[in-house]
Amino acid sequence: MKSWITNIFNKLFPPVYRLPPGIYQATWNIQEKPVRAHLRIHPDGNGTLVLNARVILHLNQTAAEFAYYMCETNPREAVETTIARRYRVSAAQARTDFEDFKARIDTLLTTEDLDPEINLGLERREIHSAGSPLRADCALTYRTSINLPGRSLADRVKRELTTAEWQTILEKCWQAGIVHIVFTGGEPTTRPDLPELIGIAQAIGQVTGVITDGSRISETRYLHSLLEKGLDHLMIILQDEEEQAWEAVRDALAEDIHLTVHLTVLRGSLQRTKGAIQKLLDLGVNEFSLSAADAAAQPELREAADLIAARGGHLVWNLPVPYSDQNPVALEEGDEYPRGAGKAWIYIEPDGDVLPGQDILKPCGNLLTDEWDAIAAVLKNVDES
Repeated sequence: MKSWITNIFNKLFPPVYRLPPGIYQATWNIQEKPVRAHLRIHPDGNGTLVLNARVILHLNQTAAEFAYYMCETNPREAVETTIARRYRVSAAQARTDFEDFKARIDTLLTTEDLDPEINLGLERREIHSAGSPLRADCALTYRTSINLPGRSLADRVKRELTTAEWQTILEKCWQAGIVHIVFTGGEPTTRPDLPELIGIAQAIGQVTGVITDGSRISETRYLHSLLEKGLDHLMIILQDEEEQAWEAVRDALAEDIHLTVHLTVLRGSLQRTKGAIQKLLDLGVNEFSLSAADAAAQPELREAADLIAARGGHLVWNLPVPYSDQNPVALEEGDEYPRGAGKAWIYIEPDGDVLPGQDILKPCGNLLTDEWDAIAAVLKNVDES
């Protein structure tokens, strides 16, 4: 009897079935300009949309469906009819929602200094609890241009990958659904092929970022070589005693590039840290990353985070930086804060070894020589703690 009633109910009110998981690609015309779209539908029905290898949109199920129908290049009227039928809304409502979705995409694509990752209908915790990584932090080298305390990593690897080998890894990442590449180190600008690698990732379709001490960003020609290859976002780990670092910040602010500045908070350095934050805010920096050199500096870390929030700044918490486990979000959320290592992102060492995250020294395979499925199986069983 229960089955019979269920069948009748489903005929009258058909459930909203999830779209099949997969990767879909298309070229859209928005304001008469071609837009490259790469859509990944996850098993839970949510989606990840990459536009022009410039911005990543995390989509809820409804928004993912809108993007799917756009990738399928169906006529607008057919899409609206399908949406109205699936969600049991009027054709007018379906038309309004669909047009609103396209308008938001249009606005994002015409926004300068765009945040590389934007959430449409998903909470931070949901994204970082996903079981399939979306970002790879690629440590191109452990060589540095300046000395950072506690970051002597050069002896961890026997060799650095060649440009061609990194291209193989980037292609494997894309095939695994990894759409965001962050080049880090060490100091990635010590690699002469960094601009070329950015171009390779962009050609594949990936959004790219660089984490640097800024020592070469103050060189206009070099900065432009990165931008011309399509670099989407930049993080400068600021050494506030170095004038060249401040020059790098000013030069980056003058370009169409999304900039984040990282500060490491030391015990007893609160006034100095506050002074640096005030100066950065006055220059026009809106995105900050903070970490404490050790647990003893947590009170200073809290006050620095409060100052940024009070001045309208935004905190970035999940990119690989020194002492990344001592960050404001971890303090705020305690043991419940979103842990994405091995789930939302992975860390690739200069020789191709895959770690769940920076400083989680539990190799899960080598992406140059191993297949992704084998690495992913190991990642699932790694305890981040």
